Amino acid sequence: MILSTIRMAIPAEKHNDALKILRTIAAQSRDDPGCFSCHIYREIEDSNILMLQGSWETEENLKFHVRSSEYRNLLLVMEMSIERPEISFNTILDSTGIEKIEKIRSSVSRG
Repeated sequence: MILSTIRMAIPAEKHNDALKILRTIAAQSRDDPGCFSCHIYREIEDSNILMLQGSWETEENLKFHVRSSEYRNLLLVMEMSIERPEISFNTILDSTGIEKIEKIRSSVSRG
């Protein structure tokens, strides 16, 4: 799985425009082949910070997305950023959930 994260500092006067575009991108991305999820976040500590995060089944699925017209619109939103956007693509080889917490916590209570 590939996790893509783009963090942008969008000035307040451009927030509505940026969010409108990002909502469209997120909705369209969810229909792309191999897209597990695509969400928009706003930081609590700094309301100018918007983040788009998506997860993709394979590298090929991510490439399809990056070559799409909706991604071109994402590049336009990134240009609105008052700071250089932070972009990361992370490959996740393993994923776990509550069972990890249970395993760690049970080893503490025995130790």
